[in-house]
Amino acid sequence: MKRPAWVRGVSSGLLLGLNTLAGFSMMVVPALCKRVLPAGRLRTACDRLLNAIAARWVAVNNAWIAAACPSPWKVRGLDGLNRHGWYLVCANHQSWVDILVLQRIFHGRIPFLKFFLKQQLIWVPFVGLAWWALDFPFLKRGRDARSQREDLAATREACEKFKRMPTAVINFVEGTRFTAHRHAGQRSRYRHLLEPKVGGVGVALQTLGARFDAMLDVTIVYPDGTPSFWDLLCGRARSVTVDVRQREIPAPLVRSELAADKAYRRRLREWIELQWAEKDSLIPILLKESTHAAGR
Repeated sequence: MKRPAWVRGVSSGLLLGLNTLAGFSMMVVPALCKRVLPAGRLRTACDRLLNAIAARWVAVNNAWIAAACPSPWKVRGLDGLNRHGWYLVCANHQSWVDILVLQRIFHGRIPFLKFFLKQQLIWVPFVGLAWWALDFPFLKRGRDARSQREDLAATREACEKFKRMPTAVINFVEGTRFTAHRHAGQRSRYRHLLEPKVGGVGVALQTLGARFDAMLDVTIVYPDGTPSFWDLLCGRARSVTVDVRQREIPAPLVRSELAADKAYRRRLREWIELQWAEKDSLIPILLKESTHAAGR
C-alpha cells in the first residue's frame, strides 16, 4: 500500500533532521579546533575532516531523496569532472530545492559545494555553525554602500580560504529565486530568467580565477513545475532536468590587477550575459525534450 504524501514528507524530514544532528555533532570538535588553531597543516587537516563530514551528510541526503523521488532525473554534462579540482558553478535559481539538486548531481564528482548565504542564516540551529565551520561566506546583501563593502570583504576573505584545498564555489547569478512577480518587477530581458548580477562572479574570479579549472554553467528545469522543499520531502519532485556545460574562463577575466578597471567589468558582464542569453534559449528546449520523453 502506497503511503500518503504527507507521511513520506514527515519521514524524509525526520531523516534529514537526524542526519543534520549527527553531522553537526561530528563537526563540533574539529570546528572548535579550527577556531583556536593558527593557519597551518593542523588547521588544514581540520578543514579536510569537516568537508569529509559534510560530504557524508550529502550522501545520506541523496539516499533519502532517491527513495522519496524514485523517478530518474535527466542529467547531462557530468563527464570529465575532477573531484580534486577547483570549479566556479553558476546556475539559475528557482527554489531551495536547487541546492539539494546540485549537491546530488555533483556529489563525488567535484569538491563539496560552497555557496553564499544571507547573514541571518548563521543563527539557524546546528546548520548555521556547520556553515561557519565550512567557511561559507555570510553576506548582509544590503543596499547601502557600507553593507556592500562588508559583503565584498566577506566574499574575498572566504575565497582566500578556499585556496587551501580544492573547492567548488556556487554562485546563483540572479541573486535571488526566480518568481513571476520578481521577473515582472525587473522587466527582465530574459523570458525564463532574472537579470544576472556579476559582482559575486567577479570577486570569485579575482581571488581564485587562476585556480579554477573551469566554470560549470548549470541549467536546472522542473518540467512538472517548480517544487517547494516540502514537495521534495513528499516525493513530488518527480521530473528534474539538469544541463551542465564546462566553460573555459577567458584569461583576461582572471587577472586580478584589472578588477577595478571599467573595461574588465564590461567584459565580465558581456561574458555572463552571453551565457544568460544561451541559457534562456535552452530552457524551453529542455522543457520540450522532457515533455516528449514523458509522452505528454
